[in-house]
Amino acid sequence: MSNKVLSIGTQFPAFKKKAVVSIEKGKEFMELTNEYATSKGKWTVMFWWPKDFTFVCPTEIAEFNKKHSEFTDRDAILIGASTDSEFVHAAWRRDHNDLKDLKFPMLADTSKSLAEELGILDSEEKIAYRATFIIDPQGIVRWVSVYDLNVGRNVQEVVRVLDALQTDELCPCNWQKGQETLTTALSMN
Repeated sequence: MSNKVLSIGTQFPAFKKKAVVSIEKGKEFMELTNEYATSKGKWTVMFWWPKDFTFVCPTEIAEFNKKHSEFTDRDAILIGASTDSEFVHAAWRRDHNDLKDLKFPMLADTSKSLAEELGILDSEEKIAYRATFIIDPQGIVRWVSVYDLNVGRNVQEVVRVLDALQTDELCPCNWQKGQETLTTALSMN
């Protein structure tokens, strides 16, 4: 990687980028900023993939789309992103059956500036690593996960981590929503 990956406890950087939000003619694009979710008091889950028109990436994007309601039920907004242009995103959505009905925006970081600022830009190919950021309603990064270019992520794990973060309590290994959280003894006898 070219930079150090943006870490937990850091303010997510400001950005203003084009995004694909539809395949309906004339309604394909919108401008997206870092305030897209935080201005609504919501959590943000931003996930990055290396390239459009590839093989692993659409499996992940389709899985995030299948779980979209699980994120919205948790007051979280999904944003997908890559360094491809908004026109490539739109063409890919029109071309790939699993991507036609996406319920979240596909951000286009054509300048690669956001991927670079996040520390997820591959130094050789200048494409984003497979990264996921969970950002709280105040714009603070609360979880980061970065995968190698060839390995797809586990979307259910992203949901599980979001659940755990939203408890604001201590969650043990493999904790699932609805299970007991941990308590600590504050007195020293």
